[in-house]
Amino acid sequence: MLETPILNTVSFRRTAYRDRDAIELTLPSSVNQDPATETLVDRDFMAWSRDFDFTDGTIELSVASVLANHAPAYARGFIGVAFRIDEQQRFESIYLRPANSRVDDQVRRNRSVQYVSYPDYTFPRLRAEEPGRYETYVDIPMEEWIDLRLEVAGSAARLFVNSSIHPVLVVTDLKLGAAQRGGIGLWIEAGTVGYFADLVVTSI
Repeated sequence: MLETPILNTVSFRRTAYRDRDAIELTLPSSVNQDPATETLVDRDFMAWSRDFDFTDGTIELSVASVLANHAPAYARGFIGVAFRIDEQQRFESIYLRPANSRVDDQVRRNRSVQYVSYPDYTFPRLRAEEPGRYETYVDIPMEEWIDLRLEVAGSAARLFVNSSIHPVLVVTDLKLGAAQRGGIGLWIEAGTVGYFADLVVTSI
């Protein structure tokens, strides 16, 4: 589970959370953005490894997020996985917003899961250009383990949550293209204390 992680801004430690061995990632309050201009998703907000040379296959792991004491108002427990990370640290990513999942605002509920591609395809750009195509709803609570299975093949990625039979999110046009390959990363955003366990990467 990321035996030799590359760390930018995140702090990394091995710990236990809810009876499972885990990696804990945190960020300092200094990375909190202006809510009027925040864009989220930054290569500095992850621990990643070159030990993987991933193109196609599956990524399985469990994640849990807790809001930090200094969490900004826009914090949603952001937590996810980055993949195909190249030497320029360009990557594809699918992440969760667990705090959105059970609120009474249906628009926020529909934004519980998000696909992005760093650096060009941020969530504001994708949301503006093709509303609703790259985000969706799924029931994912805060402060509890959430099992993820990501299947990647060519230009497509499918996310399965908590042993779902069908994918909760399907992306058929990964923005960096089918030939993109590289490392795997564990990603959080401002205001999240993130826990990750049982990472298994299978390349095909």
